[in-house]
Amino acid sequence: MMKTNKSLLILIALLALGLLGVALYLQHILGMQPCPLCVIQRYAFAAIALSCLIAAALPPNGERIGSGLGALVALAGAGVAAWHLHVKANPSVSCGIDPLETSLNHFFTADLLPFLFKADGLCSADYAPILGLSIPQWSLLWFALFGVMLMRITFKRH
Repeated sequence: MMKTNKSLLILIALLALGLLGVALYLQHILGMQPCPLCVIQRYAFAAIALSCLIAAALPPNGERIGSGLGALVALAGAGVAAWHLHVKANPSVSCGIDPLETSLNHFFTADLLPFLFKADGLCSADYAPILGLSIPQWSLLWFALFGVMLMRITFKRH
């Protein structure tokens, strides 16, 4: 059972990192510039990956704490993705060039890894759906899936 949890944590971490890879592909190959809400979702996927990798390296009690933190980050990421969907559904609401973008672009990670964490796009930008879903819909789906899997590990009886 313990080995299964560790394998699942590593799988979630790899999937979250893979989603960051997809985001980079969409940005740098297809020209879809990330908005501030996209960048926050990227931070959430990176935090999920990091918490899962750390949790996988810990004993069972630490594993549960790490997966619980990852579940909380997934919940927060789902909230950001849901807000992003609200912004897209209501064009009068915008996060465009605002204090959020300015402050995000001044984080040390935006300076260190601008190709991943610099917000240059508009939240209301209408990109073509991927397999029928918009990017924030995909994010919400993945955050929900990660959240359920991480809560399962957190609350599983040992």
